[in-house]
Amino acid sequence: MSGILHLIPVSLGNAPPERWLPAEVRTLAGRLDTYIAENAKTARAFLKAIGTVRPLQEITIHTLDQKARAEDIRAWLAPIAKGGEIGLVSEAGCPAVADPGATVARAAHAMGIQVRPWVGPSSILLGLMASGLDGQRFAFHGYAPVDAAERLKQLKEWEALSARHDQTQLLIETPYRNGAMFQTLIDGLRGDTLLCVARSLTTDEEWVQTHPVSAWKSRPAPALDKQPTLFLYLARPKGT
Repeated sequence: MSGILHLIPVSLGNAPPERWLPAEVRTLAGRLDTYIAENAKTARAFLKAIGTVRPLQEITIHTLDQKARAEDIRAWLAPIAKGGEIGLVSEAGCPAVADPGATVARAAHAMGIQVRPWVGPSSILLGLMASGLDGQRFAFHGYAPVDAAERLKQLKEWEALSARHDQTQLLIETPYRNGAMFQTLIDGLRGDTLLCVARSLTTDEEWVQTHPVSAWKSRPAPALDKQPTLFLYLARPKGT
């Protein structure tokens, strides 16, 4: 029998595990002795929060950073090709969704290892659920360009795409640049475009609001500094 690669979601912020991770998944995660993680420090914090059968120092954590090669990933998975289990965690939220863990899942499929996803928080889906925007057609873009002019150009191109296909656009930003991103959105998008700001999902600081861009301009700017935030917007076809 093949082994199992468990895709285990982790916290989106500071909140008790029982709020965002089912008990069965916490139990599973706590008994595994080997992990592949985007960030070993974050992974250890997650394991400490949920509790582990073994002492943390006895749990192996392979770091999936920019230095990790395809042959490294295959070597990490090789011990479970004929049986056994290993966990995959992201730095935040669901692994392998807008996340380098997808390369591990793909390698596992190629090696005949079962890939098993588990329920947990995804900022993309939670933000989309709460936004009131179109959940049938949507696109997640990750980060917009850092350069101000390029960022504005890209946001407008996504807005045109949204209007043409009735498609919700989703993006994130480095937390300390959230304020600049918000300002670019309300300055650069059309007034009738619906904009949702979803901050610190699943935590005590969670805050989600959706308004037309024109309405955002008359409201106080939301407090977003250093807080993980998802931006979503939906443009209406011109003339409607």
